[in-house]
Amino acid sequence: MASRDISFTSFNLLNLQLPGAPLYNGASWTQAQYDRKIAFTGASLSLLSADFIGFQELWAPAALAATLAEAGLDSTHRPLTPPDHSGSRIVCAGAVRSDMLVSEPEWITQFPEEMILSTKGDDPQQPDVAIWLREFSRPVLHVRLQPREDTPVIHVFVCHFKSRRPTQVWNEAWYDRGTHSPHTNAIGYALSTIRRTAEATALRIIITKLVKNSDTPVVVIGDMNDGKDSNTLNILSEQPTFLSPLSSGGGDNALYTAQTIQEYRSVRDVYYTHVYKGQRESLDHVLFSQEFYDNSKRRIWAFDDMVVLNDHLDFDDHKDSGTNDHGILRVRFKWKPAEGAAV
Repeated sequence: MASRDISFTSFNLLNLQLPGAPLYNGASWTQAQYDRKIAFTGASLSLLSADFIGFQELWAPAALAATLAEAGLDSTHRPLTPPDHSGSRIVCAGAVRSDMLVSEPEWITQFPEEMILSTKGDDPQQPDVAIWLREFSRPVLHVRLQPREDTPVIHVFVCHFKSRRPTQVWNEAWYDRGTHSPHTNAIGYALSTIRRTAEATALRIIITKLVKNSDTPVVVIGDMNDGKDSNTLNILSEQPTFLSPLSSGGGDNALYTAQTIQEYRSVRDVYYTHVYKGQRESLDHVLFSQEFYDNSKRRIWAFDDMVVLNDHLDFDDHKDSGTNDHGILRVRFKWKPAEGAAV
């Protein structure tokens, strides 16, 4: 009989596309570069061997299928890609152990109708502000999983929020080189931050509608392009309290970070998933509801461990080596319901 334990991986694929097919700005992978990417990605997936894998930066579904075959997972896992996806853009995707999938996946493009970012301010000195974004930059993958028939159904979301790279504004109608050129980066960084913040808020609303006043297990996986103490993660997590006495805490609407739980078990923080200009930081995360939190009175699964494959980040040769430019996470949970938890 299948185990009731479950594991999740987050994997940014660094533009996994078929050889010769277009990427950004006319670039493409050669056959040799593609072969090395498939070999590295497949070996990593085989090593981690997770029940569910959330991918970011997938272009071609055929490339994902080749990767799963390389990993030896093509007979056990089903790839999840949008049914109408032609490989002309990057998407969030997934791979799930076939016997776990409860229903067909969906990709959420639109922000929820409750998502309104408009205010006259809560201080008489503040001017009005309004943000009119209505869509995710990368549609969010939503999947329903069930490790076994005698376990609750788990809702999994895979996201990829706007990068911190400054938005390019030089080709906007309002842009004047003489006026705006000295401020291009500042304006671009601000726009990227606004977009990423709005995306985190929209996903938070979707999750709140699902979990508040319920016992619905939720896991959120993805490249969120921000650290665990950032405003992006604060919005998503609702900043829950950790270190409650065993099986006595937990927040109805909270999401807990695997990074924080792992840090409590470590002598020091050695977790990073990205390197930029020598700065090591964590941009990729696995978050989970109180049903996976050790110290929750509604705990169903208990945190087992988290591993991060990131040695390849020490070398900036991703194009030639076939590696990706993010660390690869795997988080495992053991079936261990708290007394009185809804199972």
